[in-house]
Amino acid sequence: MITLIIGTNRRGNQTSLFASDYLHTLKKLGVEEVLVLDLSQAPHDWFHPDMYAEPSDSLKALQDRYILPARQFIILAPEYNGSIPGVLKLFFDACSVREYEASFKGKSVLLTGIASGRAGNLRGMDHLNAVLQHLGMHVFPDKLPISSIAHLRDETGALTHKETREAIEQQLKAFLLQSKRENLPQEIAP
Repeated sequence: MITLIIGTNRRGNQTSLFASDYLHTLKKLGVEEVLVLDLSQAPHDWFHPDMYAEPSDSLKALQDRYILPARQFIILAPEYNGSIPGVLKLFFDACSVREYEASFKGKSVLLTGIASGRAGNLRGMDHLNAVLQHLGMHVFPDKLPISSIAHLRDETGALTHKETREAIEQQLKAFLLQSKRENLPQEIAP
């Protein structure tokens, strides 16, 4: 199972539009088992000083549904103040209190940066990469910076920028191929 994380809690965010593009492309590539964790729709009652002592029931439910069963993750991280949204880092911090290794260790993750500026959140993806590697995750090396997002869609919200559509498809194909290779049985040496 793949969990696609929309890494912002801002309502009406542009990142959700790209999540739809990723879901459409995954379906086109034959991937059916994808759950979407939209941090703008998730409860946030787990953000309090005692969250590191005992996770809230709502956080446990999110972790049980989206994090623990997933073998792969796709994280779409918009650029906020030159990095990732604080809620995304806080979510990983909160999940690390319970079932740390089962939540993260050895799982594959694909990163895409979303930005209105020119760099496509490259710096934020580097920050997120460091956090995820610390958690023991395998970060796919082909990170996709999507920049100047105001110029990529038509008035209906459809992604009309051909190169961006193609880049998303190529990134996903490579990620799925690598994941398939990692799950193949290893030959036993004589």
